[in-house]
Amino acid sequence: MWYNLGDEYQEAKDIENKKMNSFIKIAVLGFIASAFFGCSHAPKDTPHYTISKVLKTDTLTTIDVHIARRMSPAELLLIAGKVKADSVKFQNLAVHYLLPGNTDLNAGDHSFYASITYLKDAEVKQTDTVKDYNGNPVRLKLFGVDSAKAQGLLVLQPDVITGKTVLGRFVDDNSQTLIIPFKDPTDKKDELFVIEMDAMGNIVSSVVPQKKVEDGAEKWLVDKQGDYITIKDSVLAQYPYNGLGLPFYSIKAGI
Repeated sequence: MWYNLGDEYQEAKDIENKKMNSFIKIAVLGFIASAFFGCSHAPKDTPHYTISKVLKTDTLTTIDVHIARRMSPAELLLIAGKVKADSVKFQNLAVHYLLPGNTDLNAGDHSFYASITYLKDAEVKQTDTVKDYNGNPVRLKLFGVDSAKAQGLLVLQPDVITGKTVLGRFVDDNSQTLIIPFKDPTDKKDELFVIEMDAMGNIVSSVVPQKKVEDGAEKWLVDKQGDYITIKDSVLAQYPYNGLGLPFYSIKAGI
């Protein structure tokens, strides 16, 4: 009698152990699956960005992304991966990165900081080794200067601005120079002086623009053709005389 009860007890215990083992296996598999699929999610350290424009053609979708500062290629790739994951319906995708002060519409080439273009399988070459965090091959082009070089330009202190009223320090990513517009507080004419410096601290250009006021806005003519600059809200913009109101470029001070 006691022997039979022992058999029944052991059998019940074996069944319970099997159930527990099955539960553990399911839990482990679930953890592995969640970890695997979680790899396709954007990493938590993806830098902040905002999307301002999506331009779609028959061959390419271009998305303008505004970033708050100069970023490393690794950070740009994190953003591109997130944009791509959120835009799966766009097969052919390019991401343009704009710094503060840059505009979506302009008359110049490469007036954005960097670009990342996703490649089709047929476009991938052996030299295309750069990928986003989901393994998608891309081509990255950095048109602007990196943070270290920008800081090197921003700290330049030419003698000519000593005692002057500096209106901002602007890093020109196209020419990789520093533009400093300033005024002399003792100048009764209230003229604007603009110098441009290279990374070695040499002044490569100097101009005294002619002031012109249109519709209450100050425009400073920088050449005989009629190209002009404006300085407003710490943003320097240069416009072509026939550019239909679109700037060559626009730059925010101190970036």
